[in-house]
Amino acid sequence: MFIAPFVGTPLPVVRQMLKVIDLKPGEAFYDLGAGDGRTVIMAAQEFGARSVGVELREDLAKKALAAVRERGIQDRVTIVQDDMFKVNISQASVVFLYLTTSANDKVKSKLEKELKPGTRIVSHDYEILGWKPVRRESYCENPRLGYPSHTIYVYRK
Repeated sequence: MFIAPFVGTPLPVVRQMLKVIDLKPGEAFYDLGAGDGRTVIMAAQEFGARSVGVELREDLAKKALAAVRERGIQDRVTIVQDDMFKVNISQASVVFLYLTTSANDKVKSKLEKELKPGTRIVSHDYEILGWKPVRRESYCENPRLGYPSHTIYVYRK
């Protein structure tokens, strides 16, 4: 089921989000709607996570897989070309979302059902309605200009 368009999170924002959630080596990092794979690649390469990117669109999944192979990190990054609602995410330590508020609302019950207590969920720019973030941070890519600004929401199951 298609629930949000692909818009890549800028790499400085990805890095900040991974720092904010305190991603540790060996943790299982899942990106629901992984697009071109940039978040799962950075999570593995810079933070030592075991990453799983779930992407519905075949063209984007192939692009992500090619980027993983090009970097030689297939042992740490898995790209799954499937509907996020059909993929088991129960092993996740961290779940990354860059969807929309309405899409977050659709995935909320999956997160509630499948994630174990303590799992961190980080959402770029869009809240998960009805959940209270444990942390909310604004991040500005170019502080001199003051834009574009991004909001990072961190939740804990």
